[in-house]
Amino acid sequence: MSPRKKRLALILAGVALLASAVALVLSAFQENLVFFVTPSDIAQGKAQEGRYFRVGGLVEAGSIQRGPDGVTVTFRITDTAHALPVVYRGALPDLFGENQGAVAEGVLRPDGVFEAKKVLAKHDETYMPPEASHAVDQAQRAAQSLKE
Repeated sequence: MSPRKKRLALILAGVALLASAVALVLSAFQENLVFFVTPSDIAQGKAQEGRYFRVGGLVEAGSIQRGPDGVTVTFRITDTAHALPVVYRGALPDLFGENQGAVAEGVLRPDGVFEAKKVLAKHDETYMPPEASHAVDQAQRAAQSLKE
């Protein structure tokens, strides 16, 4: 093999190695991305079933129900325009409650129920997760523009 062909082979091997490394990094990055959607986005079909994402808004008043096993909780999360039923197994944060901001991470089942793997609640009386606050503001603006 001539020196020129050896150099070319080394360059091609280096490019292939670099492309493999970039592909691995992008793959790992893609797996760790968690998108945020609102109940209105889900109602419009913008969320994929079976894909892991976050949904946020307010916990609808009167919607929290505990299952007979004591660890399963169902509730509805709303952005004031649409509501989404959520089921969660586990301990809820202490500050979780009705009419409070919350963000749930999990997957949307084919039956339209969001199966949460994690539930986050606000920290104090004035805090609301930014995504939930933005979703509620957008839904209220959309409702206001429909009235006008």
